[in-house]
Amino acid sequence: MEQDRTKPDGLRERKRRETLQRITDSALRLFAANGYEATTLDAITEAAGISRRTFFYYFESKEEILAAWQKGLPDALRAVILNESTEQSPLDTVCNAHLKLLALHDADQALVIDRLLRSNEQLRASNQSKYLRMEAAAFDALCVLWPEAEQRQALRIVAMVSVGALRLAIDSWAEEHGRKPLADYVNETFAGLKAALSGP
Repeated sequence: MEQDRTKPDGLRERKRRETLQRITDSALRLFAANGYEATTLDAITEAAGISRRTFFYYFESKEEILAAWQKGLPDALRAVILNESTEQSPLDTVCNAHLKLLALHDADQALVIDRLLRSNEQLRASNQSKYLRMEAAAFDALCVLWPEAEQRQALRIVAMVSVGALRLAIDSWAEEHGRKPLADYVNETFAGLKAALSGP
């Protein structure tokens, strides 16, 4: 009888994900408690219960921990937009996609990460790059849903202003230290955008 090779692979993958999550969670806790600059790799590895060698198997540096958290957002946004109905406007499509993505993330952790991403110039640059990638992903997904060539310029504008609206919502949320759920700020910002676009 042929040996079942899926179970060891499944166990190995689960352990890999658990270790990755443990490193990320430990680093974020330390960043929040001690500050990004003051947190050393040794402190992260000790908190995560791993060796430096294991750390470098998963990440090249502590900067990459934050980069990894952001890396999947554009592809995730694209996937969520593609699952939206075309019975709504492109702007509502992207707004609803943002709200669905937000529901998948822990709000307290997201607030800590947002503060960290604003804490030095290199991280701020990485954050700006993330928004550009999200804009490109939104535009690409909208063009799949509305493939007519004459729509492309309008869809590019929608992608730009929708990601801009998300950034404004996140800025307000961060400035008020998460006083309300981020989704509330997103809804309010998009409502203001739609009111402005509809004119007086």
